[in-house]
This record gives sequence, structure tokens and C-alpha cells, in this order.
Amino acid sequence: MKEAYQWPRATPPVAEKKDHETGMHGDKRNDEYYWMADFFREGPDADKVVEYLNAENAYTDTMMAGTTKFQELLFAEMKGRIKEKDESVPVFSNGYWYYTRSEEGEQYFKYCRKKGSLEAVEEVLLDVDKMAEGHPYYSAVGFNVSPDNKLMAYGVDTVSRRQYTLYIKNLETGEHLADKIYPTSGGSEWGNDNKTLFYTATNPKTLLSEKIKRHKLGTDSRKDVVVYHEKDKSNYIGVGKTKSEKYIVIASSATMSSEYLILDADNPEGKFEVFQPRIKDVLYDVDHQGDKFLIVTNKDALNFRLMETPVNQTGVGNWKEVIPNRPDVLLEGIDVFRDYLVVTERRNGLLQLRIRNIHTNAEHYVDFGEPAYTAYAGSNPEYNSSNLRYVYTSLTTPGSVYDYHMESREKELKKRQEVVGGYNPEDYATERLYAKARDGVKVPISLVYKKTTVRSEETPLLLYAYGSYGNSMDAAFSSTRLSLLNRGFIYAIAHIRGGQEMGRQWYEDGKMFKKKNTFNDFIDCAEFLIREKYTSPAHLFAEGGSAGGLLMGAVANMRPDLWRGIIADVPFVDVVTTMLDESIPLTTNEFDEWGNPKNKDAYDYMKSYSPYDNIERKNYPNMLVTTGLHDSQVQYFEPAKWVARLRAHKTDKNVLLLKTNMEAGHGGASGRFDYLKEIALQFAFMFALEGGANSVLI
Repeated sequence: MKEAYQWPRATPPVAEKKDHETGMHGDKRNDEYYWMADFFREGPDADKVVEYLNAENAYTDTMMAGTTKFQELLFAEMKGRIKEKDESVPVFSNGYWYYTRSEEGEQYFKYCRKKGSLEAVEEVLLDVDKMAEGHPYYSAVGFNVSPDNKLMAYGVDTVSRRQYTLYIKNLETGEHLADKIYPTSGGSEWGNDNKTLFYTATNPKTLLSEKIKRHKLGTDSRKDVVVYHEKDKSNYIGVGKTKSEKYIVIASSATMSSEYLILDADNPEGKFEVFQPRIKDVLYDVDHQGDKFLIVTNKDALNFRLMETPVNQTGVGNWKEVIPNRPDVLLEGIDVFRDYLVVTERRNGLLQLRIRNIHTNAEHYVDFGEPAYTAYAGSNPEYNSSNLRYVYTSLTTPGSVYDYHMESREKELKKRQEVVGGYNPEDYATERLYAKARDGVKVPISLVYKKTTVRSEETPLLLYAYGSYGNSMDAAFSSTRLSLLNRGFIYAIAHIRGGQEMGRQWYEDGKMFKKKNTFNDFIDCAEFLIREKYTSPAHLFAEGGSAGGLLMGAVANMRPDLWRGIIADVPFVDVVTTMLDESIPLTTNEFDEWGNPKNKDAYDYMKSYSPYDNIERKNYPNMLVTTGLHDSQVQYFEPAKWVARLRAHKTDKNVLLLKTNMEAGHGGASGRFDYLKEIALQFAFMFALEGGANSVLI
């Protein structure tokens, strides 16, 4: 008989209510916790917001106090599986081998290179461990070395708002140039003159990517030339370079349309030319190969097709089909080499790598040898190469880096993620199941569990999903997950609509006015697992984050009886308010995903599923909700308001906890190990509810 964890008798915080009307189209919609957004608005209740979040954190700490030792054990266990002194597989680019390495006890890493040979003397380009000293949060991104290998640009964010300062380091002297650029997206691209840097400038308030600017080394960044200004707030923009290094490329894309501009990289002072003006509901992506551009597009092709066009005739009228649209295969992307083309495809929910010799048109697929897995092209910066670097993993196979010789078809395992302390994949089993949704569609489910785990109604099971933006949740290994599996949990991924696992239509059927398919699929997967006796509602847990947190909020409202507990990470739960407020970061970028509530039909549909709007006086499951004060993607006040309203309405005595990381944002803690404390809290929450680990908890 499992002994239940004894939850302390503590009184949860009660948030103040202040009437605030947020409805439209004649709809009365009072948001009594609207004041919680005052921290970033610098409104009159800014201090009260911090007080409330701290009170919720204190309540969570009190309620979970009996699990403190267990959390410490879980943290040590998960940290102990990570090889602290480690090194990435070196990547060759423009005469140098680049890699990162980590030292024992350090949270970050060192970015290094060796010239010509791995036997050469190491250059430490950035010691991020030292750079991060004194910062509760630190993110260094966008490492970008100039064509002559003498300079490196990179971005730094010390707040977790994804607003980066660009720095430029002289790799010969080790000194930093006086040039400092803020705010940016963190990435940049060099012109071939080694003196010109293109970057994405962001709006400090909305955080949107608005302008591509050109910076000349040694000049005042406040006078940088705007080479592109995106007027449509629903588009994301960025700047990069074709793999051939011949063209600078500006990309502007929304959910359903895109546009590219190109410039000869040898002429960075020149004018960018539009590749093909944006067309409604047409997405395209480009890269350069020899005397042509290659284009991946959904124009007249639901699952995308591959086109080509001469370098001097880029308009759509000149595009010629190379690989046609196929109803059963999604063409996800390409990787271009001088003599080869690598096409990433998705068939029956699984990724495939298709290799084509562009001179002979001979083709083959890389053989992976497992029924359920994830495989994708890795870092392949060298255009003049016949080797493909790819990454392979599955629910039981740790992340593995391979080099594949495209001519001989030989593959070489360069590195497999080491699980310190030992790990035997033969001790675990995986399954691929299909749940029948209420409209007859078959939804894939990937499962993993330890072979000693007995499948029954008493078996605890964690069901995870995302289901938005066409992001596919592929089966991949996690060493932290072993702490669940080794204690008898089954872990399952529901590949629900809104993702793209089963092709583009899978995504189309889980967005806009079909968004409820996402929630129904998840519920139907849960009911299938219960029906097949993999678990029962008394032992079933659900987890999702960000847009997957919206999923958690929706299923908590729709079927609260199905779950023993729900974990909602940085959840997007107040859909209507957020989508009505264009001053909130990223709102306008999302109209093609959720709809624009200024249109009554979109407003009504969003409100019909928005978790915040559909809270009722009824019983809810046990819930743990996490957020970050500096979150730029889903602002902290959404989960905070949601928890406050849940507290005011729920009629049960189940546990409801809110944990706010006061020093981080959407991705949580920045260090190599600190994020494990957040996972330990989540695991301890489930084990406390399950009761099975109570002897360890004490």
C-alpha cells in the first residue's frame, strides 16, 4: 500500500481583484487580475506584483518542504549522469576546427578552435564561464567568425529577455573592439570585406525584429544604415548567408507567407534585391548552389516541393520543379553542398535524409535501422564537402553524432552522449501506438518505459505534448527522464494535431478555427491509454510548456477528471487578452496561428477555449505551474493571473502551486545544471502525488 505524501496545511496567497474591462464586440469581459501586468508596464502595482509572486513562491516552498531532500537527491542523480568535463564534436569551417568544451563544476563552456588540424594548438575564443561570473543569468549566442578568420561577433543577454548586445572580438589580439550594438536578436552576418556586419535590430518594448542594419567597424552604431525595415508586424525577420558564402540573405516570414532579399556578399554596400515578392499563403525558403538557387515552397504544394531557378532570374515565373509535392511525404528542408543535395523528409511521422548527387541524379536514403527515432542534419558549414554530419537519437538511444560519406555511404559514429554511471538501452522498451481520435483520425503516441515496469491501471504515466506552430515533437533521448523511468513511470509523447509529424495537413488541422482538435487529440490519447490499461486517471499526469501550456490549461478545463496532476510550464493561457494587446511582445506575429480577435469570429472562437476565460466553479486536478519573471515569449502575468483565478473558483482541495523563477525567462535557468533543479521540483511534485517514493521523500 503506497503511503501518500502529507501536504502541509498552509494557506495559499489570495490575489487582490480589480475590475478591468477587456472585452470587445459587445462582449463584457472583466479581467480582475489585469493589474498583474504592471511589472514591465512600470504601473502603480509593480511592487505588488513582485510581492504576490514571492508569496506564491513561499507557498510552493512550504507545500513542497517535505520533498526537499528528495529534490536534492533527484538533482544530484540527474547531474551525476552528465559528463561534466566534456567536448563537442569539432566542426570544420574555413580552415579551422571549432568546438565547445566544458570543465568539471562549471555551469557554462569555452568556445574554442584549432587551425587546420585537431593536433594544432587550441585557441580559446570565448571563456563563457568567466564571462558569466556575477550574473544570475547569462546567454552567449550567435558566434560568427569573419571570412578572414580574424574577428568574431557574438551576442550576450544577461536578463533573459532575448535582447542581445553584439560584441566584436579581435581574435589575433584577444581584445574587444569598441563597437557595441544594442538591442539585437544576437545573430549577425559578415560581408566578405571583413569590415561590414549585418544584424537584426529589435524593438526594446515590443521585442519584435523590425530592422536589418549595416554596421561598419569603427563607426557609431547609432548611425548604422537601415537596409531593410519590416512594416508588417506579423513578420519575423533575420539575416544570414548562403552556404556558398556568395550571398547575404534577408528573410521575412509570417506563419503563412515569406519573402527573401539577396545581396552579393562581395558588395556589402550594395542594394538588396527582392528574390520574389511575398504572395498570400505562400511560404518559400532559398539557398544557393552553383549557377542556381534552390527553393523549398508550398506554392501549389501542401507538403512542399523543391524548385530551382537561375541566379539572375529569381522570380516565381522562372521556378522549375525538382522534387514534386507528395501527399504522403512532407519536404521539411534541404542542406546544400557543391556536389550533393540533402533533403530532409518526413514520412509516417518519421524523419528521413535523402541524398542526391547533383551531377548523376543518383539518390539514396540514409539507413537508421530503428522503427522510431529522430534524425536530422547537424552542423555542415563546409560547402565543398562530401561528408554529411547528422544527429541521431531515439527514446532509448542517447544523442549520437555521425559523419556520413555521401559517396561511399559509410557512416562513422563520432560521439554518443555519455550517460555517466552507466546506461543500458536494453533495459528499456519503446512502443509506437495509434489512438483513434473522436473524428476518426489516428494520432501517434510514442512510449518508453523500463522493461521491469508492469503495465496496469496502477502504473504512473506522464503524457507530454506541444501541438502548435507545426513544431513536431519527435522521439528523443533524455537522461533526466531516467529518474522517472527507473522509478516505474511510463513516459509518453502524444503527436497531436497542431504539430507537423504527419505532414502539413496535420498542422493545418490544429490551428486557427481548428485549434480544438489539438486539445481533443490529447484527451483522446489519454483515454486510449487508460482504456488499454497503461494507466488510470488516478495515476495519469500531463505536461506541456508555452503553447503546450495552453494545451494543459484547455484540458484542465475540459476534462479535469482525467488527471492526477498537471504540470504547465510557462503556459500561454490568456489567449484573448494577449492577442488583443499589440504592445505585448510577439502578439502580431501570432495572428496567422491563433487569429486576430479584433475580428469577432476569431474573438469568439479564442474565448471558447482560452484557459483563463473558461475557468469554472468545479474540481480541478493537482497542478504545478511555472514561469519566469523576465519571460519574453509568454509573459509572467499570464500564468500568475491564471493561478489566481483558479484559486478563486476551484471547489476541490487539490494542490495548486505557482513557481516563478525571478531571475530567468522563457527557457528557465541558463547554466548547465541549474535547470535540473526545476526538473527535480516537477518530478518531486509527481512522486509526492503518486506516493510511491514516500520512503525516499522522508
